[in-house]
Amino acid sequence: MRSRLEHYFGFAERGTNWRTEILAGFTTFITMAYIIFVNPAILSETGMPIASVTAATCLCAAFGSILMGSIANYPLALAPGMGLNAYFTYTVVKGMHVPWQTALGAVFLSGVIFLILTFTGIRQLLLSAIPHQLHAAVAGGIGLFIAFIGFRNAGIIVPSPATTVALGNLRSPATALALFGLILIAVLQVLRVRAAMLIGVLGTMAAGIALHQVHWQPTPYSLSALRQTAFHLDIPGAIHIGAAEIVFVFLFVDLFDNIGTLVAVSNRAGLTTPDHRIPRLNRIFLADAASTIVGSLTGTSTVTSYIESSAGVAAGGRTGVTAIVVGLLFIVALFLAPLVGAIPSFATSPALILVGGLMLTGLGQIEWTEPAIAIPAFLTVTTIPLTWSIADGLSFGLTSYAAIELLTGKAKRSSWMLYLLALLFLLRFFYLRHG
Repeated sequence: MRSRLEHYFGFAERGTNWRTEILAGFTTFITMAYIIFVNPAILSETGMPIASVTAATCLCAAFGSILMGSIANYPLALAPGMGLNAYFTYTVVKGMHVPWQTALGAVFLSGVIFLILTFTGIRQLLLSAIPHQLHAAVAGGIGLFIAFIGFRNAGIIVPSPATTVALGNLRSPATALALFGLILIAVLQVLRVRAAMLIGVLGTMAAGIALHQVHWQPTPYSLSALRQTAFHLDIPGAIHIGAAEIVFVFLFVDLFDNIGTLVAVSNRAGLTTPDHRIPRLNRIFLADAASTIVGSLTGTSTVTSYIESSAGVAAGGRTGVTAIVVGLLFIVALFLAPLVGAIPSFATSPALILVGGLMLTGLGQIEWTEPAIAIPAFLTVTTIPLTWSIADGLSFGLTSYAAIELLTGKAKRSSWMLYLLALLFLLRFFYLRHG
């Protein structure tokens, strides 16, 4: 049985083993476990019961990650998307005064459209339309993005009204612990310790406990709370209010956040083919779309691939076993959600910072001496962290690439999908500006 599973997941071809894959799964889970508490905190502002959303978050993350690992064999973990949950809460429910049940109906519809786009091959066409050198730019931009998140969560970088950002208080206990974790992981990586990320996170947390910096207070929680949101979505209501714009934004942001994450993680893991294609795209997109549908049915916003999967890839994860381990840990979290909250951000921030740095290695593939490539790549790399959005960065890069081709007379009929995609990005900017 064990040998059959190793053959199915391709352990030999990808140079991995059970220990590495399980360790990678734990690493990914630890870096994204914050969603178990952040997502309910955001969605509860709509009036949704926080315990119900906590259970829904764990359930759909478990379903999506296990499905991704088992049918697509990729080390990609899924969970409700950050940004999309904020749009759900602050724009749709609180801004447009749409009931949360109706908003869940719109999420369900966007998931169904995702399935249709997947089965018709349109999502695959969209991905193949993006020039492969921009894939490397997306990966680099996301690397800067998650490193920036890590610096912010650690308190190393803080907001500043004068300069936008500034150096934080390095004498703060939490920030000092994050710096300790940064050095610890860096030393372990130099020594080629495969468990560097996980040891670093747990070691930093242990230091925080010893210095009384881990403040944890369990909250009342029961798995049965899921009944208060499960199957409460209002699909007829979403259709009745003409939620086309809402569905459009859910669909668009999820689509391009997913593409950006997929490209970045696949490149980092070495899972792309020599001609820059990503195998089993249909299965990857199917897992993503099905997870969004399940998320809306259980009671949470759009589910998408998580860039924190890069942490597991950096720890050696190369197969779907990594994602399955993440899914199983989310099942455990269903019953132990308050305990998972004991992992402080100062312990996970160093891993995010260093994973971000590792993702910059692909930038060497870009022809920086060729302006037609270098300018869109530069815009992609810089706007992803500066706009706090993978989708926005990809939009800037691809739109500028298409504009340069069209305006310099280098447009090709075979690139029609590229130009259509650039037009869709412009429409997306319009909707975001007026949303």
